[in-house]
Amino acid sequence: MAIKISAVAQKIKPSATLAVSSKAKAMIKEGVDVVNFGVGEPDFDTPQNIKVAGIKAIEGGFTKYTPASGIPELKEAICEKLANDNGIQYEPKQVIVSCGGKHVLHNLLFVLCDDGDEVLIPAPYWLSYTDMTVMVGGVPVIVPTDEKDAFKLKKEALAEKITPKTKAMILNSPSNPTGMAYTEEELREIIGFLIEKGIVVISDEMYEKIIYDGLVHASPASFGDEFKEKVITVNGVSKTYAMTGWRIGYAAGPPEVIEAAGRIQSQVTSGPNAMAQKAAVEALIGDQSEVPKMVAEFDKRRKYIVKRLNAMKNVTCVNPLGAFYAFPNVSGYYGKELGGEPVKDSISFCNVLLDKAKVAAVPGAPFGADAHIRFSYATSMERIEEGMKRMEQALG
Repeated sequence: MAIKISAVAQKIKPSATLAVSSKAKAMIKEGVDVVNFGVGEPDFDTPQNIKVAGIKAIEGGFTKYTPASGIPELKEAICEKLANDNGIQYEPKQVIVSCGGKHVLHNLLFVLCDDGDEVLIPAPYWLSYTDMTVMVGGVPVIVPTDEKDAFKLKKEALAEKITPKTKAMILNSPSNPTGMAYTEEELREIIGFLIEKGIVVISDEMYEKIIYDGLVHASPASFGDEFKEKVITVNGVSKTYAMTGWRIGYAAGPPEVIEAAGRIQSQVTSGPNAMAQKAAVEALIGDQSEVPKMVAEFDKRRKYIVKRLNAMKNVTCVNPLGAFYAFPNVSGYYGKELGGEPVKDSISFCNVLLDKAKVAAVPGAPFGADAHIRFSYATSMERIEEGMKRMEQALG
């Protein structure tokens, strides 16, 4: 007789981004030439100074357990970074270092949510937010946004979703999957409204350095003491420094929240990877010259892919202001056939695109936006050009 799986585990879906990437990689392994726009991972190598710091840590024997919530040296570097870049003053006891951004967010939701507590999640959303909320006994409450508003949250839509059970909101700016990013003025209005209602805000700022068109990133916790008391800032080194595999994320916020997250982490993973923490110190306070070079290249790709997508029949794409994603609306093809295959939603559209054009994209449905699909332009311009050519031919 099969072992019974828990109700919570049965509710959790595998990551759609990793599922698409796995199928694409399997095809590539079989010799198929696939243009993969699936996983959101910079195609650049980790900068050399960061790699050297990690190597030095290994060679110096820094390979043992560390404090569960992160080494003091890294916490101090995070405090320095937040003060210099974001205008927020924290002490090391207000910082936790975890095994990547996902781990940070899971810890925080675990700390904040009792069974039945509601977490506001603006759609389109990073697909892990909803499942993480379910895993800790919380209830995801989706707040819709509109493509014509560049997917930006409106206070009126937010107000409609707030109930006595609302505990927190997760806000991601710049956004995965849309590339949308808020101005300081917009954030002050939205976050200020939530704080007046006593709602905690988890501000996911993982893509803060990858912004375009002169946009200035704003961190809500920097807006004043009343904001700092209710905002938890989440960030990491994965996207900015091309360190996805190093698995270092962090959060800074009210000491009672961070201390509780540290207790949970001590029972689940203990401390993050020792040598990766040393490398993260170098990433945050070492030479930053590689970052603007990567962002400049992302910007070229962004302009090209958005232009190509908007030139395609029945496709519209909002211009992203941050991150490295394009999120076109392809619903004009729903109810039709492509290459003899019926298309009814974003999942079938992506399957046809992969099967017929050998182009891998991620369906919008798991992001809460079935009219759309997501392209990661964290790949070479050559592959972007080839992928857009193939898609255009498939749609033609």
